[in-house]
Amino acid sequence: MGIGTGIAIYFIIWWTTLFMTLPFRARSQVEDGHVVDGTEPGAPANANMGQRMLWNTVVATGFFALYYVVVYVIGFGIDSIPEIIPVRKV
Repeated sequence: MGIGTGIAIYFIIWWTTLFMTLPFRARSQVEDGHVVDGTEPGAPANANMGQRMLWNTVVATGFFALYYVVVYVIGFGIDSIPEIIPVRKV
């Protein structure tokens, strides 16, 4: 894997996990009991985006490490799928 490919795969994993980690520990303005006029009541009361992005980076790094181990250390790839699914020979 080249450095450009690694960065691209990490970016895709990071962006995907961002949507996975955003809802955790999020409290809406309604749940918090203080709705700011002119905003959506379901909007987060305190987004803490810096902390969320840090946790997202930790989770994405774990997923990237798992991907690297499975694909480049163990050697599992798209060509390995027929070996897992038995093919009936007629």
